[in-house]
Amino acid sequence: MAGIAATLVMQGASAQVKLPPLAGEARPIDLLRTPAPLPPPPAGVGMAANGGMECLVEPSMVVSVGSPVDGVLDEVGVNRGDAVRKGQVVARLQSGVEAAAVTLSRARVDFGKRKMERSETLAEKQLISTQEKDELVTEVRLREEELRRDEETLKLRTIVSPINGVVVERRLVPGEFIRSDKSVVLKLAQIDPLHIEAVVPARFFKTLRVGQPAKVNLAPFVTGSFQAEVIVVDKVIDAASGTLGVRLQLPNPDNRIPAGIQCSVVFGK
Repeated sequence: MAGIAATLVMQGASAQVKLPPLAGEARPIDLLRTPAPLPPPPAGVGMAANGGMECLVEPSMVVSVGSPVDGVLDEVGVNRGDAVRKGQVVARLQSGVEAAAVTLSRARVDFGKRKMERSETLAEKQLISTQEKDELVTEVRLREEELRRDEETLKLRTIVSPINGVVVERRLVPGEFIRSDKSVVLKLAQIDPLHIEAVVPARFFKTLRVGQPAKVNLAPFVTGSFQAEVIVVDKVIDAASGTLGVRLQLPNPDNRIPAGIQCSVVFGK
C-alpha cells in the first residue's frame, strides 16, 4: 500500500508540472518572441502619404430649385456649369394671366388717385361730404393692396437662385409642366466656401476644437496647401469604428477648387 501511495504522489506531481501556464503568465520562450504588431487603425480612418488624415471636399450647400406654384415652364436662363448669383432669375413660368392682372390693378389704382385728387378740390368748395371723401381714400388703399397682391402672385412665376454657386444639373426644359410639390428645375451647389469632411480616430476628440486651423492638401488635383478652419466636431463617437466626424471650412472665392475630390488634412495646434 505504501508503494501505491508513493506512485500516486509521483504521478500527481508530474501532472502538476505539465499544466500550461495561466493566461498572461510569462514563459521562458515568450521572452524570446518578437512583440505582436500594433492593431490597424479603426475602419473608415485613412492615413494619407503626407501623414495627414484622408478627407473629402464637398459643397457647403446643395439646393434643388423648383417653383412654389404649378405651371408651364416658359424659359430656363442657365445651363449646367454656369455660375449663378443669389437673387438671379434662372427660370420663368408662363405668366400671361398674372401679368394682365397686375396691369389691370395698376390702372385701377391710377384712376382712384385721379378721382381722389378731384374730390379734394370739391371738398374745399364743400361740394362733397367728409364721408364721401373718406370713401374715395379708402377705395384707393384697397386698390393698392390688390395691386400688391397681384404683383406678389406674378413674382411666384419667376424662379430665382437662393445661393451664390454653380448649376450642377438642369432637369426640365421649356414647355414642361411643373408641379409645386415635386418638380425640380435646377440643382445648384455652393462651392464658396467648401466643406472638408474628415473621419478621425476617437482619441482626437480631446484635441480638436471649433476654430482650430488646419492645412488641406488637394494634390494631385490642385497644387499647394490651403488654410482651413474646423467648424464642426461631432459630439457623438461611433462606437463600432472608434471614430468621429470633423467638418472644416475652406474659402474658395474664385471657384478654383472643385468639389467632390479627395484630400488630406493636417490639424494645427
